[in-house]
Amino acid sequence: MKTAFFELENHEKEFVRKGIKADLFSFHLTPNNASKFKNYESIAVFIHKKIDKNVLKKMKRLKLIATMSTGYDHIDLEECKKRNITVCYVPHYGENTVAEHAFALILNLTRKISQCIERVKSRSFSSIGLIGIDLNNKTIGIVGTGNIGKHMVRMAKGFNMNVIAYDLFPDKKLAKELKFNYTSFNELLKKSDIISLHVPYNKNTHHLINTKNIGKIKKGAILINTARGALIETKALIKALDSKIISAAGLDVLEEENFIGEEIKFIKSKMNKQDLKIILEDYSLLKRDNVIITPHNAFNTKEAVERILETTIYNIKNFMNGKKVNAVKF
Repeated sequence: MKTAFFELENHEKEFVRKGIKADLFSFHLTPNNASKFKNYESIAVFIHKKIDKNVLKKMKRLKLIATMSTGYDHIDLEECKKRNITVCYVPHYGENTVAEHAFALILNLTRKISQCIERVKSRSFSSIGLIGIDLNNKTIGIVGTGNIGKHMVRMAKGFNMNVIAYDLFPDKKLAKELKFNYTSFNELLKKSDIISLHVPYNKNTHHLINTKNIGKIKKGAILINTARGALIETKALIKALDSKIISAAGLDVLEEENFIGEEIKFIKSKMNKQDLKIILEDYSLLKRDNVIITPHNAFNTKEAVERILETTIYNIKNFMNGKKVNAVKF
């Protein structure tokens, strides 16, 4: 089966070569280059570009899409279903990895680490304006207590934080073991000093934080998102920052993040007004001192990446042998 991996760094290519015979590329698969890969039957992609109808229609022989991620909202599942294309994903790879990054954002914001570094780089050791806050005895609200959320609870307990959580399917055994309480979503917004999002993106979680409920957030709270950008309505976040409902935000993801840094492409593209508006709002977040944005990097450790690649290779090899593992159910 002719296979291609996209969006690989050099060290990742070395790892993949040891596990499977495939063509390895550093660039993205897009509608503009998809026709060059029309004879490929399986592809491995990451999340940075959408694999939609415009890509799939140029790859008539495609049978398998193996996404190197847990989420698969970047893939047009309806079109895959019509074409009988199997989609596989990576269910587990870095639960602790993403949680560690979320806490890195929390610590950076609560202790003003970025500002401290910039202050020293400017040859000043003044601590004026750099006062932080303790995590000890603060309340953290964790939205989603799946694999990543569970690690967040454990880490928060290590800082002696009060933990409350919201989940559609509460894990009562875990709550008893780790001594935290589940509450309603609105109560979590109302009581939390820090809110951290750890849910998948779907139609039910689209704009989970929005203009209608963001005013319910405890004044001065910190908002953390290492899940998916569209969980937060960007317009609502900007208004909450301006009104100081939210004192700071740590974001590893943004709505329409794929266009950040690609100004020429989106200026030339036929983009609808709403998407363009979101992109401009994203840019306004980049300029704020109380907002830290990292480039969808929460997953990116040596150990986690190797687990991702191992599972992706495993998924493809099993498909070649007639078995569907870690397949998305349409």
